[in-house]
Parts: sequence; structure tokens; C-alpha cells
Amino acid sequence: MDPEILRSSFAVVERRAEFAVKYFYSHLFRHHPEIRGLFPLDFPGDMERQRDRLFAALTHVMERLEDPGLPRYLRELGKDHRKYRAEPEHYAAVGASLIAAFAVVAGSAWNAEVEKAWGEAYGAITNVMLQGAWEAQQHGEPPWWDAEVTARTRHGDDLVVLTVRPHRRLRYSPGQYVSVNVPHLPGIWRPYSLANAPRADHTVDLHISRVEDGLLSTALVRQTRKGDVLRLGAPGGELTLRTPVERPLTLIAAGTGWAPVKALLEQLDDTYEARLFLVARDTSYLYDRGAVERLRARLPRLAVTFITPAPGRPKAQATERLLTALGNRAGWTRHDVYLAGPPKLVEEIGETLPSFGTPTERIFHDVLAPSGQGNPRPVGAAEWLLDRPQPSWHNPSSRAPQV
Repeated sequence: MDPEILRSSFAVVERRAEFAVKYFYSHLFRHHPEIRGLFPLDFPGDMERQRDRLFAALTHVMERLEDPGLPRYLRELGKDHRKYRAEPEHYAAVGASLIAAFAVVAGSAWNAEVEKAWGEAYGAITNVMLQGAWEAQQHGEPPWWDAEVTARTRHGDDLVVLTVRPHRRLRYSPGQYVSVNVPHLPGIWRPYSLANAPRADHTVDLHISRVEDGLLSTALVRQTRKGDVLRLGAPGGELTLRTPVERPLTLIAAGTGWAPVKALLEQLDDTYEARLFLVARDTSYLYDRGAVERLRARLPRLAVTFITPAPGRPKAQATERLLTALGNRAGWTRHDVYLAGPPKLVEEIGETLPSFGTPTERIFHDVLAPSGQGNPRPVGAAEWLLDRPQPSWHNPSSRAPQV
């Protein structure tokens, strides 16, 4: 497996990502119609969103081919794929269609050497993913957790906090997320952060912001009621606490990025020195002020700064105000920094912090990808392949359409 061959050929494919995804699914369903059952086709989808998920995950793998942490990521990926009822034969079918799509899209950049490299790479990736699935099964971990909604708190028209109690105990670390599904939308899973540290009653909170035209988020915000049962996938994500108590930390949260940051803060004891920057598009989106004040009362060394744009100003001004506030703070060389929020904000802040003195290896955030209409979600562990595509059929043997 040659990393340079993989990266260079993937760069060519990535330029025609939309067609690559369409071709992939068309090829898969044409040659393996039995797999259609894994993909609910009753709901019109967003191919652009699907393309982003697929290529975000592939990019994640391409960038980490030599990373010793990649096998762990792939094992988690395989473990989480079980919620789609993925079997070993499905992996083989997906691999054949993925390579077929890449071969067509890459054109003259594709040859026998490139195909051999991708075949070896996909085989290695599949083996590690299947190992993760097998290990989870051996430990008695279910493909998903059924969880009853025990409380529902509405914040405006488009945001709700759901408290759910899994029927089986869900073990996770503060800062992680789970994929969520409602039974009447089979196969549609979206990742949401767990907004609390583990509790004695085993309940967890989910902060759900409705995405325009988002089937699942709309169902969760506007239709889900107390007593309903949701499905939760395996916990994932790496925005977990790794800061020793003697080192100060900074937490920056925007929008519902507050959810994982809140869980991290709940994990701290009163010996930690921490500062929190909470960013919102306007004051009405600072929806959890009560919880912030309770945390501030419990953690005497926690400093809190709220950031919103000036009245009547565009929400982008909140980012400008945040950067100004961060620049006015000292001690960045000593701080670990945890970021959660929209991808563009996380990227911008992450790129700016080193200029303040924060070592790049001490800036922590999960990999994020767009989820449509400017509402970001973390990339769920299995959302990159076995997720609902838009039914857009064409003959894989026909000439490629213009894109």
C-alpha cells in the first residue's frame, strides 16, 4: 500500500466528488440490489450532504495513513457500522463499487498500479473495521441502544433539549457524541453530542438544533415527545478531557457546541483552573444560562465570557468579538484548548490560537463536516458510507455526465 499513490489519485477523484458519489451508489445498487435494504429510499436526500460526509471521512483516512491512531478510528468505525446491520459481504460490495467509481472519475490518472494500491488499502481498512465489529459483539455491545425520552425542554422554535434513558447502560466519556435515529425514519442517523457527564440514573441529554429541511432534526425538535423511544449508536469522538489538573484549560463553544463543552465542565472538580467562552448568534441563543451559572458556582476557578454580536449586527461579528476577547487574554502557552461549534469557526479559531502561543498539539476538537444550511454536525463514525443517498439513477456503463 503506497500512501503517495493513494493521496495523489484521491486528489484527482475529489475534484469530481459529486459525480463520484452518484456513480458509487448507482454501481452498488445495480450490481448488488440486495443491499438496497440498508439504504432507505423513501425519503428524498441531499446528495451534496452525502458527498461531504463520504469525502470528509475518506480525507480523514488519507491524512492519517501513517498515523498510529488510524487503526483505533477504523475499529470504532466498524463497531458503529453495526447499527446499519452491515455484514462482511457488504464491505466487499462497497469496496468494489468504490474502486469502480474512482476508476471512472480518475480517468487517465487511473492505472493498474493505482488500482492495486486502492485494493490493498481497502482490504486493510476492511479487516480492521471488521475486527472492531467483532470485538464489540464479543463484549456484548448492542448495535444500538433503545432510549426512552424522559424529559423535553423547548428553547424557541428550533432547539430542544431531550433527556433520554437508555434501556441498557450506555458507557461513554464526557465530550463524546452518539448517532441518533427515530424508528419511523429508518436508516437516517445523525450524530449529536452527549451534553452531560455520566449520571447515577444513566440518563443523557441531547441538544438538538433543527436544520432547515432536515428530516431527523425536525422530527426530534417538533414531533418527539416524552415516552417516545429513540435509538442511540455507539459513542464516538475524541473531544475528551486529557488535561492534568495542574494545567489550566480554555473551552470555547458556539451554538450547540455548548453540549460537549458542558459535559467536559461537569467532569471537572473545583481544583481545575478553566475559562469558558460561550458564543451565540444573539442573546436569545444563550439558551442554557442557568446551567452555566450553576457550573460557575460549583467551580470557583472558572471564568466565563459570553460573546454575541452587537444588536442589529450580523452574526459573523460574534466571531470577530471572540477573536478580540481571546487576543486580550494571557497565558496561552500554558493552556489546553477545547473547541466545539460550526466548522468554519472551529477552523478559524484553531488556526489563530498558535499565534497567541498555544501549541498546536494542545488544541482539541472533533473532525467536523457540513450538515446542510450552515448547521454543522460532527462526522459520525458510520455516516460516511452506509447512510441514505439521494436516489439518482443512471447506467454505470454510460458516459459520465458533465459536472
